Parts: sequence; structure tokens; C-alpha cells
Amino acid sequence: MSFAAFAANHAVKVGGSGLIFTPASLTIAAGDTVTFTNAGGFHNVVADDGSFRCADNCTGTGGNANSSAWSSQVVYNTAGTFGYYCEIHGGPGAGMHGSITVEAAPPPPPPPAPTTIGGYLSGNWYNQTQSGSGFQLEVTSNANQMVAIWFVFAPGGGSQWIYAQGTYDPTSSTITMPAALVQNGKFPFPASNYVASDIQKAAWGTLTFTFSDCNTGVASWNSTVTGYGSGSIPITRLTQIAGTVCP
Repeated sequence: MSFAAFAANHAVKVGGSGLIFTPASLTIAAGDTVTFTNAGGFHNVVADDGSFRCADNCTGTGGNANSSAWSSQVVYNTAGTFGYYCEIHGGPGAGMHGSITVEAAPPPPPPPAPTTIGGYLSGNWYNQTQSGSGFQLEVTSNANQMVAIWFVFAPGGGSQWIYAQGTYDPTSSTITMPAALVQNGKFPFPASNYVASDIQKAAWGTLTFTFSDCNTGVASWNSTVTGYGSGSIPITRLTQIAGTVCP
């Protein structure tokens, strides 16, 4: 019998003030332990169903009745009512007899529902092992649009912006958006450096965000551009927009 984590240990006195168990009946939870201790007299403890026979211990001759101050433990993992007795002074349901009622353990609570997409997810997100790159997310109420900019590095080196935008479902925790590379622009000072026609936006693939809660999620990508491939990384929130509150 295995001891369940965080289970309780209940005490039952055997004899001492008469041919009784104290308490004679006990209600416990599945996984709990009962410690039977001889408080005085020539006794042992035997299960009505024959599943244990205990005194100095619960194996072999260790279960024989004796008058020492023995103590033995039994773990009850199955729900139901289980009788026990001293084979010198009782029998199943008679004489020096007691019972344990084992209540089934409650089912574990369901896992929390993933966080659905909304404005409270706006802010900066990153992977803690990859400082220097990350995502800026903006979730708008205007037509349920989400914008993501991935500040990252090109496969061959150098900074790279990957821009994604798409429509989100406010009942979902996941969004997949088409993404594009924004490149070939120049620092716009002096103003003559900025030539609008130089800036190119080329299809790159898709970005997918899945949020488990307001502060953690996973970013996945699938690129059609050589060198980027596909993959996923866990992300955590770095900043939050003032005034936004996670539901």
C-alpha cells in the first residue's frame, strides 16, 4: 500500500480501557493512513476481508497478537467501509470490532481555461533565454484586429522586423496571422534618406500566438523564406499597457 502525498494519519487505540478500539468507527479520505497502537492487552488487528493482519508489523508472525506496545500502519486507498477486529477477542462484525469508512477523494479541479484574446494582452513579450529580441503586440477593439511586430535577427545576421496582422476571435486563445518582412528602408534623417518606394514588404509566412494566461504563451512561426524555417518558443510578458486589467 502506498502513502498518498499530503494524506492524513489517523490514530486508533487498541484495548487499554477494555476490549474495544478507540474510536470504534472512523471516517477518513482515500489515501489516508490509520495507525493502530496497542494501548494495553493481548491484541492484534485483522481486516474482515483478510487484506491485513497486524501487530508488531503486518507480515507473517509479526501480525500475531501480543501484549507489547506495538504500533502498525495501514493505508486505505479505496473508497468503502472496511471492518477489522482482534482475532483473540472478536471476529468480523462481532466482539472487539471496529470499522473504517473511506470517502473517495474529490476529483482534481479542472485546469484553468486558456486566456482569450483581448486588449489586456497588448504590450511587449519575449523569451527569457533570448534577450535582445521579442514581440510587440497590440490587440485592438477595432474590427478585432491584432498587430504583432517581431524584433528579431536575420538568419545571416543583422536586425530584422517581421510584421503580422490579422483578425482575432475574442472567444479563442489562439490567433494565426500572415506575416511579412519589412526591409530596405534607410534611417530617415536627413529626410532625403527616406524614399517610400525603397521600403519593401515581402510575404514571409505566418505567426501564431497561443496564450495560456495573461502573462505566458507560445509564439510559433512557419516561414516560406529560406533560412527561417518553422518552430515555437514560450513567451512571457515584459510590459503591460497602463490601465489594462486581465479578466
